[in-house]
Amino acid sequence: MRLRRTLLTIVTCVLAASCGGTAATSDTTSTPDTTAATEDFTISWKPCIDSFADGSECGTMEVPFDYSDPGVGTFTLALRRHPAQVPSERIGSLLVNPGGPGFGGTYLAEQASSMFGGDLLDRFDIVGWDPRGTGGSIPAIDCVDTYDRYFAYDLTPTNAAEKQAVEDINREYADICAEKNGEVLSYVSTNNSARDMDAIRRALGEDKISYLGFSYGSELGATWATMFPRTVRAAVLDGAADPTADAVQGALQQAAGFEKELNAFFDQCAKDATCPFHSNGDPGAAFDRLLTDVDSDPVPVTKGRVPVNQLVLYTAAAEAMYSSSRWDELELALAALRDGDGTDILSMYDRFYQRDPDGTYGNELEAFLAISCVDDPHPKTVEELDKWLPEFLEVAPRLGPLFASGYWCVFWKAKTDYRIAVTGEGAGPIVVVGTTGDSATPLASSRKMAETLEDGRIIVLDAQRHTGYGANDCVTDAVNDYLITTKVSFREKSC
Repeated sequence: MRLRRTLLTIVTCVLAASCGGTAATSDTTSTPDTTAATEDFTISWKPCIDSFADGSECGTMEVPFDYSDPGVGTFTLALRRHPAQVPSERIGSLLVNPGGPGFGGTYLAEQASSMFGGDLLDRFDIVGWDPRGTGGSIPAIDCVDTYDRYFAYDLTPTNAAEKQAVEDINREYADICAEKNGEVLSYVSTNNSARDMDAIRRALGEDKISYLGFSYGSELGATWATMFPRTVRAAVLDGAADPTADAVQGALQQAAGFEKELNAFFDQCAKDATCPFHSNGDPGAAFDRLLTDVDSDPVPVTKGRVPVNQLVLYTAAAEAMYSSSRWDELELALAALRDGDGTDILSMYDRFYQRDPDGTYGNELEAFLAISCVDDPHPKTVEELDKWLPEFLEVAPRLGPLFASGYWCVFWKAKTDYRIAVTGEGAGPIVVVGTTGDSATPLASSRKMAETLEDGRIIVLDAQRHTGYGANDCVTDAVNDYLITTKVSFREKSC
């Protein structure tokens, strides 16, 4: 099962599955929201025409930039519906979200037959949508055409000039985004996407609706369940972030999670003499030497492309930490880099940023940064952010610099809309799925989500991967049973 993850990118939480939730501030509220309930919404459906059609319908729906002031402007959301395969047993609609923030969700409905258990396919219309600012929704966040200039900078500047260059490129990116997207940047918050979910529910004609969200989709789902608890039929949050953590705290949790998995990768390689990066039993030290080498002498790969420097290498390593199934690839790529060939490392870096072979990118990273910078109370100055570096190095001696750098949100030009404090009060039981070896949303974060919700239940999967649904029958059956029946007999279940 191919699940998107959030982008692990620094200030906003560094390349991975969102930084975590937003601690309550004076600007936040957990009061149920009824703003969207006063509006009438419709979805214009038509048959999908593609290789995944399978009776699916594609649609669009207009939602306001600002639900309290509908005249400001509108987003046109892209939706897709995979119909229940046994109409006589249909329960209703299941909204699905893959994470990010920044990834569109229509592909989950497009590929529903390969992603969801048969029971869900029989009983639910699987409804995916591209949240405001993402994917095929209009307008979508669009900042730059190439990422190399803006996301492969010097990760460890050693003098004032190098440090200033990093600040300048981060500021340049934020300025370009503001110029190209204007006021749209102020309206892509998670709070507004949760209101969109309620608008979709209304347009589908359902009093209550079910939800399955992955990674950042857990934060979106928990926000929706808190704002519109009486509309929640059932909700599953797979790979959940800590909803009480602010941006820095969430990034620290992720840094520790990725460091833990990277150390597990080195331990496995060290014990196996056939590991391509065995390095006489000390692959960790060999990795450290590579980091030093590519910092002083980056490895060129393709003319016109960024060479393999520290940030490219770090990003490739982080890409492999989402699942142990990718470790074999990283072993080979590191061994090749040691021999002077950075092709595979650059390829993993490109895959992390969703770069197509023709050199084009989706807008996932751009939307990720836009949503994250609006959602969370980030440090307001470069100096305030820099002071956290020692704590990042303490929890992640190797990967700490990756999670502690980047100043985009410091320079971001948009109104903040801090995510509300999550409670889930009145929504009924909500099932959280946590995985023991999840780097992006560590198990402790998923446990915190379950504890914060008024009636959170948790399934714990023993595996080294990000998110758990589809990993084995234990998890899949438990999730499917709950979504179908709305009943859950456990407080905690081990799989």
